[in-house]
Amino acid sequence: MGNEKDSPIWQNPSYWPITFRITPEWHRESSSNQVVDTVPGNPALGQTYQDVTTHGFDFSGLDIWAAGTLYKDISFSVLPSADSSGSFHFENVFVRFDNLFRTRWLNLKLGKFELDNLVSEKRMLFLSSNGGFYQVYHYTPFREVQFRASNPPIVQFNPVFGIGDNQLGVELSGHSENSYARYSVALLSSNEGSPGLPNRTYDGWASFNQGFAVGKLGVQRVGAFAFFGQRPTFFNTSFGSPVLSEGLGNKSLYRAGLTGLFYIKKVDFSTVFVHGWDNVFLGTGTAANAPLPVGARGPTWNGGFVETHFTYSPQLVFVQRNEIVRMSRQVFRTDPRDLGDIDAFSFGLRYYPFMFSRAGLALHTEYSLVRSYKSASPLPTSTSPFGPDLRSSSVFIGLDFAF
Repeated sequence: MGNEKDSPIWQNPSYWPITFRITPEWHRESSSNQVVDTVPGNPALGQTYQDVTTHGFDFSGLDIWAAGTLYKDISFSVLPSADSSGSFHFENVFVRFDNLFRTRWLNLKLGKFELDNLVSEKRMLFLSSNGGFYQVYHYTPFREVQFRASNPPIVQFNPVFGIGDNQLGVELSGHSENSYARYSVALLSSNEGSPGLPNRTYDGWASFNQGFAVGKLGVQRVGAFAFFGQRPTFFNTSFGSPVLSEGLGNKSLYRAGLTGLFYIKKVDFSTVFVHGWDNVFLGTGTAANAPLPVGARGPTWNGGFVETHFTYSPQLVFVQRNEIVRMSRQVFRTDPRDLGDIDAFSFGLRYYPFMFSRAGLALHTEYSLVRSYKSASPLPTSTSPFGPDLRSSSVFIGLDFAF
């Protein structure tokens, strides 16, 4: 606001900058090609594939979000979040200083926060197990998942990076007077937002987006982002046991992409393209002081999605998303070209009976389907290290409310 009225002492005493959000729901989850015993309880008689389906009433995790101003040009956000079992963690916690040196181009944020990206996973309108995140933001090549599963210390460190995950670090950002132009650069701990000090390396993030007016269609936006990081490939040991805070043999990874927000009257489109690369040592789960598997290469992939929103009225929104991920270079030349590829599709609607500044309620319905190519576990009798395609689907009906 640019004046002393930012200070909490000037706000109405009844103002309490906190909200609670949770979703009671019914949902159905189904997964194809699950390996089960041919005769339950007797694995000696062999295994077969079977679709597994569960459904019933449930509830989501709980968000308790507090945000506001501490003083002129100083704001905060704290978001303790629990899963449905009641296990808490901090989804975000940061302090932000605005208008440093009296310019809107210099704003500093310190803590755990969402990366500044034009298409935010935290503000998406999907909630189901299969549709409630962007596949391309969290993709890990199939071979890399296999190799990591056989290397417990690396699994505990969790070398995976998710564009949609909140990160720990410091961010410098700024914007033009009308916010048409925005930028962000951030220095991050290489720990996927985990508390403590599980490592001693840093990652970098940069993003930029530009808005432009197109006649009666209003402001359209395009942007770009890049992430560069390192992850350890082995650890120092004490009496043979890994010392997980002392990662060694760091190897690189990066993600880069383009984004866009386009509006045509009541319809808008969120578009994302992502290119990813992991160093060959990360892609094979190999320690940097050990020989690589013969013929191994650093995996690369491309992916993206188009998400459509049709706002019939302020109270009724139809949503839909098509998403694909395609491997462009497998770890081994002999691997199938489509190993680990993903097709994902979601659609649904949100109806808001009411939405006020203090409380809101939405009826949320959704169907999501994800196909992962050759990603099911192979049968013990199979001569191939790969199984058939894995299809997972969700049907979701819930009452999403906040107060």
